[in-house]
Amino acid sequence: MTVCGRYVLATSITGLAEAFDARCSPDVAAQYHPSWNVPPTRTVLGVLVDGGERVLERFRWGLVPAWAKDPAIGNRTFNARAETVATKPSFRAAFKSRRLIVPADGFYEWSKAAGDARQPYLFERADGRPLAFAGLWERWRPDAPVDVPGAEMRTCTIVTTDAGADVVDLHERQPVVLERGSWDVWLDPDVHDRDELEGLLHASPAGTLVRHRVGRAVGRAGLDGPELAESLDEA
Repeated sequence: MTVCGRYVLATSITGLAEAFDARCSPDVAAQYHPSWNVPPTRTVLGVLVDGGERVLERFRWGLVPAWAKDPAIGNRTFNARAETVATKPSFRAAFKSRRLIVPADGFYEWSKAAGDARQPYLFERADGRPLAFAGLWERWRPDAPVDVPGAEMRTCTIVTTDAGADVVDLHERQPVVLERGSWDVWLDPDVHDRDELEGLLHASPAGTLVRHRVGRAVGRAGLDGPELAESLDEA
């Protein structure tokens, strides 16, 4: 069952850099646009460690393994299951040393409502801070000379796990939300201990997340704007 197929990232680029103690290049900052309806295949932000410091970089959401012949595989790999991420061919190389954090302000999930209509909900941190999704990233190049400008594609995926107490009555899965104390281990490319890394991939404790109902317009990937995240529970 699909999970975490749509999320919100509306915090300013300066706010994200401060929240994740990360450097952001002028180029990345100039191309950043807040969104209240981020779908797979969109260019998104990720936090990784480069040269010993955290940096904010741009990635296409939908991981394309280095060995892939066709980048269209990324249309199906925007999530990676925590239970198989260390062994599945699409993800195992990235899991070893190319891990990142995908920042978000919230994520949408849908439930069945009366009349079989799908009701969307927005999940956010109860403390108001940005979410830190566990993710992986990869480099992919087409069959082209290495000196062709812009030929390399950098892509990412979000890791999911069994839903915790805040989500389980609505959906069976949820994105892995990393707490600040685990960021250094997850991002360190020199950490390869599978047990240590997999130990981070669990549901967030009860009370970490809050949710509210939102309008069904969020189901249309072409729509965007702060009104999509507005609560119907306060109407």
